[in-house]
Amino acid sequence: MLDIIAAALLPAIATVLLGYVAARRLDPKDAQVLNRMVLTYALPLAIFVDTVRTPRAELIADLPLLVVLAAAVVGIYGIVLLLWLFWLRSSLGESALAALIASAPNGPFVGPAVLGELYGSASGIPIAISGLLLYLTVAPLTVVLLMRDQAGSTQRSPSFASAIIDAVKQPIVWVPVLGLAIALIGLPVPQLAAKSLALFGHTSAGVALFASGVILSGYAVSASPQVLALVSVKNIVQPALVWAALFFLGYSNPLLGEAVVTAALPVVVLVAILSVQYHVGEQQAASALLLSMLFSLITLSGFIFVTG
Repeated sequence: MLDIIAAALLPAIATVLLGYVAARRLDPKDAQVLNRMVLTYALPLAIFVDTVRTPRAELIADLPLLVVLAAAVVGIYGIVLLLWLFWLRSSLGESALAALIASAPNGPFVGPAVLGELYGSASGIPIAISGLLLYLTVAPLTVVLLMRDQAGSTQRSPSFASAIIDAVKQPIVWVPVLGLAIALIGLPVPQLAAKSLALFGHTSAGVALFASGVILSGYAVSASPQVLALVSVKNIVQPALVWAALFFLGYSNPLLGEAVVTAALPVVVLVAILSVQYHVGEQQAASALLLSMLFSLITLSGFIFVTG
């Protein structure tokens, strides 16, 4: 079992390590350029193409699965956000990134490789649902909170509404919404147009992982109690909650296993990109990303065994 997990995760880990090694020959500003390319163009296009290609029937067929994954992602995000804000007294930006670390599985970047290796072509629905949840809920909310925190630190004291408006203008926020609207309406997208966008859009996974390696090279990995707690929630608590809820609702394999493995994927690479983009919690994000990926070799195996 471990060899299957390793075969699925090692390409992602190798890409991160390649970025780590290549950082010696790169200017730190190069990572910023890569991050902007991913957030502004490649990732929004990849999400758009994947969303409009998903049949409307598949998006609305498994409402209980959508509700369970939404509760696991959004619920954990909200709990961690409040804990970091009011218990640890962290800043709004640091709390938002901590919440994203604990709640967002890395489905868009490593999900297809991992679930495709385990379940074949039938693994698309949980990945599509988790990706839509990520980029329609907690990802734009994190951008809003980061922009609000950043604007507040410049003494401009903007309203929360203006922060939302500024965030909505970001392609990572409005492009997924546009793709979902097109998919739900059933508006056909010409295959030639979709393929043209996909060629560049699907570079997002490799570039984002490579840029994360560059980011990691600039920070010493810190296994602080906060980082370990966030990684434990993401790698263990979240998939355990998804497994318990779906088992109670009567779901069985393969969908049960696919959903649990999707939730058990390591921390989404987006946290490292956003932390550098907004200069908030870079070391915590880099440490959580690396530790979550390494620990997932064990935790993923455990959840595959539990779900049969």
